[in-house]
Amino acid sequence: MESLQRRRVTVQGVVQGVGFRPYVYARATGLGLAGHVTNTPEGVVTEVEGAAAAVAAFCERLAADAPPLAVVDAVDHCEVPVVGGAGFSIIASRGGGPARTLVSPDTATCAACLAELADPADRRHRHPFITCTHCGPRFTIVTGLPYDRVHTTMAGFPMCPDCAREYADPADRRFHAQPVACPACGPRLRLLVAGAGAGRDPYDPAGTDPVAGAREMLARGAILAVKGLGGYHLACDATRPEAVAELRRRKSRGDKPFAVMARDLAEAERLAHLGPEERALLTGSVRPIVLLRRRAGVPGPAEEVAPRSPDLGVMLPYTPVHHLLFGLPGDPPGPALLVMTSGNLAGEPIVTGEDEALERLAGLADGWLTHDRPIHVPCDDSVVRVCDGAELLVRRARGYAPLPLPLPFPVPATLATGGDLKNALCLGEGRRAWLSAHIGDMDDLSTQIAFERAERQLESVTGVSPVLLATDRHPGYRSGRWAVRNAGGRPLVRVQHHHAHIASALAEHGLDGGERVIGVAFDGTGYGDDGAVWGGEVLLADYAGYTRFAHLAYVPLPGGDAAVRRPYRMALSHLRAAGIPWDPDLPCTSSCPEDELRLLSRQLERDLNCAATSSMGRLFDSVSSLAGICQLSGYEAQAAMELESAALRATGHADRHPYAFALNHPAPGRDGPVTADPAPLLASVVADLRAGADTSVIAARFHAAVTGLVAELCVLARERHALDVVALTGGVFANGLLSSSCARVLSGLGFTVLRHRQVPPNDGGLALGQLMVAAARGATDPPQRGEVHVLGGTRQSA
Repeated sequence: MESLQRRRVTVQGVVQGVGFRPYVYARATGLGLAGHVTNTPEGVVTEVEGAAAAVAAFCERLAADAPPLAVVDAVDHCEVPVVGGAGFSIIASRGGGPARTLVSPDTATCAACLAELADPADRRHRHPFITCTHCGPRFTIVTGLPYDRVHTTMAGFPMCPDCAREYADPADRRFHAQPVACPACGPRLRLLVAGAGAGRDPYDPAGTDPVAGAREMLARGAILAVKGLGGYHLACDATRPEAVAELRRRKSRGDKPFAVMARDLAEAERLAHLGPEERALLTGSVRPIVLLRRRAGVPGPAEEVAPRSPDLGVMLPYTPVHHLLFGLPGDPPGPALLVMTSGNLAGEPIVTGEDEALERLAGLADGWLTHDRPIHVPCDDSVVRVCDGAELLVRRARGYAPLPLPLPFPVPATLATGGDLKNALCLGEGRRAWLSAHIGDMDDLSTQIAFERAERQLESVTGVSPVLLATDRHPGYRSGRWAVRNAGGRPLVRVQHHHAHIASALAEHGLDGGERVIGVAFDGTGYGDDGAVWGGEVLLADYAGYTRFAHLAYVPLPGGDAAVRRPYRMALSHLRAAGIPWDPDLPCTSSCPEDELRLLSRQLERDLNCAATSSMGRLFDSVSSLAGICQLSGYEAQAAMELESAALRATGHADRHPYAFALNHPAPGRDGPVTADPAPLLASVVADLRAGADTSVIAARFHAAVTGLVAELCVLARERHALDVVALTGGVFANGLLSSSCARVLSGLGFTVLRHRQVPPNDGGLALGQLMVAAARGATDPPQRGEVHVLGGTRQSA
């Protein structure tokens, strides 16, 4: 008779809330093993006992055959004494101790649940909260660990006998599915309609089916607040220009593009170009907003929804409520395409609670399709584009957070606070880092409150108690001030903005920092070591430090934010620096009011409120204005996006004769960075304008010139420092045309090119880089409570 063996197996990773215990149960009973499985703060812990061969078979492919939503990081097992007994059971979860298991992101409704939703014979027919082990809410409803119903916002919904039976049946798809519910015991959907009086007090239209009423309102052109997984959306019929314009007006949206939700893949394909990668993203379990290249000349809502944008942000339904809104077979027809934008005013965080929605969205919505399942963690939609066949995250939130990122070396428990735009914070310990979901811009007080809440929540689900803090060097950043106030005697490392961008790219690609790389960091703004506004940087960097090898030549930034909002100011500043007269035939000159033009001239002459900047983002703005494409920027990067859109319209080989920068090298025998002067480029743009060149040709030639500059500087750095790895980072590289062009040319020159994929290249990925730099530098004795402890700086230029 074969001897018995008993082993304890601990599985770490995303293994709670994804059907891992039912999977273990089925695997163990199928092999005739006795024992038990439970959730613990350390992960899923199993003890199996039986014939040695069966125990070995159980362990052999435990990770490889795991459920589809599971992400197994580690499997540890050891032999323990045989205890005897028969049968295998799932036992109650064990609490206590620090959390070390990982929470699953929210996922789209699975095909099996959708089939039940549409089946009149199924007891969950048309149930707006249908879910199972393989789909539905996770991260946004978790209030604590281990992941059990009592630690979710479903705790207030006791299961009916039928749901309880499914929950307890190992053969059922809803076995231990914590959000399980049905019409008898689950959350309730309701529709509230804004009243007609001055106060527009909402009322409940008695006898109206909430979904049918909401669909009818949308079809009439109303704006509806729809409660989703991570917050409210504001929705309207995207095919009704008057509804889109009214939503734009109410939300103070300006020309900023809206995202749309298409009824199905065919509707999305009618509007935009889809490759296999885009189709997979649109129909997969994550279902982010996917930035798609618009189809030229196709009638439809694209221009009203995303004016002058090269892309259209599209997603498909990912909750049962979404599918019901579009309608099941036999339902009255409704809109096939909905605008779905975050339920908030511009600059504020997404609304999550019903009382908050009724108050804050009162001036925005004509009705509220809401429900009584609380949202514990706010979470916006993620935004993704496909660049050269690979995924590029632009905003990391629903479906991705809070999945951890593997780190190339172990780090102490560290909190990095990110930047003030597109804020996301990062916690790390050991060889894992957790980026929070997108939080937003820190100008608004409510966003700062959301930041504090996100930090506490991330600590609670990761079990990381930071002993080291990292933040940006900008003295005025609110994220930095928060770090100072909350340091509590812990060391605080201030990290240069563009160094953090490069470190983020290195960490994402698993580089340990043993060798420096050529970091090309292009963005709109970042506080420089000399107090200037950096943003067109080539740094030779590892985690511990950097050398500023090259940068765009400094020009004045007249009026700070005013130059960002009015690109013609930046264009005029660049022309003056290049020695090009402000002739009235130039679009930037004619767009500047006469009084402002005189004041701007004096401001630049006297250097009043004119910080020096090397920003590549501001150069994109300047060329966009100079070419007559965009003179007023109503949202971040509008001028640059419209310049990219123009370049994509260029036909033939418009970029064969690109413009050129002038490179200025340090004097012989002197250290210092190379500077790239755009004066020749600007002179060529002016010449093309006066020769009648199309704006698309100018835009294409400019993009080609920036690509040429990147290649020339990288070749120079390789010649001088024998480096052949290039990291492309910063918000400018969210421009798919530029990113693809630079990568193609650099690869052709023999460089290894690192581009962001799972971490945004913009400031949404900044905190990861800050964390890595802080960990690499280490910390000296902690400062006194309330003081700032600044470590590190630049190396001497080589």
